[in-house]
Amino acid sequence: MARIESATANLEKSKRHYNSWVVNETLEDYSLRYAPRSFRRWSEFEVANTALGGISYLADFAIGGSIAISSGFTNSLWAILISAVIIFVTGIPISYYAARYNIDMDLLTRGAGFGYIGSTLTSVIYASFCFIFFALEGAIMAQAIEIYFGLPLVWGYLLCTIAIFPLVVFGMTLLAKLQVWTQPIWLLGMFAPWFAVLIKDPTAWSTWTSFAGKSPSGNGFDIL
Repeated sequence: MARIESATANLEKSKRHYNSWVVNETLEDYSLRYAPRSFRRWSEFEVANTALGGISYLADFAIGGSIAISSGFTNSLWAILISAVIIFVTGIPISYYAARYNIDMDLLTRGAGFGYIGSTLTSVIYASFCFIFFALEGAIMAQAIEIYFGLPLVWGYLLCTIAIFPLVVFGMTLLAKLQVWTQPIWLLGMFAPWFAVLIKDPTAWSTWTSFAGKSPSGNGFDIL
């Protein structure tokens, strides 16, 4: 009898803990199921501002620089613009239906006819992308910290890993606030070097736009 009462007490205690977790919205971002409309409390500006942070990751600059060196400015410009248009056009229906029906890419894939396996593969692709993304960004930031502060790479990797934990735990709530406060700093750091280079060396623009890199066609456009 005592064992039954003890088990019942432990069960009630577990239920209380579970209920407290359920009401805490910072522990649930509805990433794998339908999101109620009441949970979507951010304005369009906050969502757009937060999404804009996706273009600020440092690997973008490394990839763009690598493409320019191998293909030249003209080929790189057209390739990037065409890719951006394709991504934008394909992203419109995904964003529209995800926003209208309060579901994420995983459920959208499942409802589009790809089934449970298709949605599972989508989750695997996103998870793989996240690992690659954080590995690249962590490596770049750790090297920057090592160069500027002299911190060994191993400790830099650890520091960058720990710094991302609050964003993962609190999700969109913290990320939206972080973007609002850091966006002006990022915009200043993004465009100030352009103006500084143009003021100091006005010919740098023409030098950059005529850069041929390793392209066999020189600075001209080559579809191949």
